[in-house]
Amino acid sequence: MQLLIFITTVFSLTLLIGFSYSISYQACRFINFSLAIIITLAPYFTYLYFIQLHLPFYLSIFWAIISTTVIGLTLEICVYKPLRKHNASLVELTIASLGLYIVLQNIISMIWGDRALTIRTGDIVAGHEFFGAVISNTQISKILICLTLFVAGVIFMKFFRIGRNIRSVASNSDLSNILGISSDISIMWAYGIGSALAGVAGILIAIDTDMRPIMGFSWLFYGVVAVIIGGIGSNIGLIFGALLLVTIQYVIAYFFGTKWMEAVTYIILILFLLFKPLGFSGKRLKKVEI
Repeated sequence: MQLLIFITTVFSLTLLIGFSYSISYQACRFINFSLAIIITLAPYFTYLYFIQLHLPFYLSIFWAIISTTVIGLTLEICVYKPLRKHNASLVELTIASLGLYIVLQNIISMIWGDRALTIRTGDIVAGHEFFGAVISNTQISKILICLTLFVAGVIFMKFFRIGRNIRSVASNSDLSNILGISSDISIMWAYGIGSALAGVAGILIAIDTDMRPIMGFSWLFYGVVAVIIGGIGSNIGLIFGALLLVTIQYVIAYFFGTKWMEAVTYIILILFLLFKPLGFSGKRLKKVEI
C-alpha cells in the first residue's frame, strides 16, 4: 500500500508534466528541452520570493508561476518565433531549446549555487494512516492538484475557443491562418499554458524533495516518455502511459534499487519506439491538407 501511494503521487506529477509537454509539442512539433528549465525555475522563484524576499508562501507560489510563464513566453517570442520565421528545421529548433536549457541551468547555478535548497520552513507533520500505510498532506495535495489541473486542461483544450485554436494550429497551421486563426498567437497560448502547468509541477516536486539546478531534465524526460507510450495527442493514452511508466519504475526500484529507475525508463522508451511507435492510441494525428 505504501508503494501504491508513492506510485500514485509520482504518476500525478508525471501526468501533469506530460500534458504540459504535449500541449507545446502539438503546436510546434519539436522536443522543447527548455520546458525542463521551466520545471526547475518555478521552485527557485518560489525560493526567491518566499525565503529571500519574505513574501507569504501562497503569494510566492503565485508570482513564481507567473514568472516562469513569462519566461516561457519570452523564449517563444525572442527565440523560437524568429527561428520559425527563418524556416528553421525541427532539428534546429530542438538544438536551440537544448542550448537554452543549458544556458539557463548555468545561470541558476551561478545565482543560487548547485547545493540542494528547500522551500519548506514548517515542522514535519505526521501523515495519515491508510490501510497500514502513511500518506502525508503534501502527497494528498500533489495528487489532487495535479489531477484537477489535468482534467481542467483537457476540458479547456476541448471546449474553449483558445484550446480549439491550439488544436487547429496543431492540425494544420496554414489552413488555420487562412481561416483567421493566428498560428503565432495560438502557439504563444500553448507555451503559456504549458509553462504554467510545468511550473506548478516543479513547485510540487520541490516541496517534497528539495531542488537542484538539474532537477527539471529527468522529470521532463519522464513526461516525454509517458507521452510517447500513450500516443501523442491522446489524453487517455497519456494516462495509461504515465501509469505504466511509473508503476514499472517503482516496482523495479522496490526489488532492485533506485539505480535501475533511469535504465528501465530508457528500456521502455526503446521498446515502444521499436514495436509500437504510435503508442497506446495507435493513431496518427489528423492533418487536413489544402
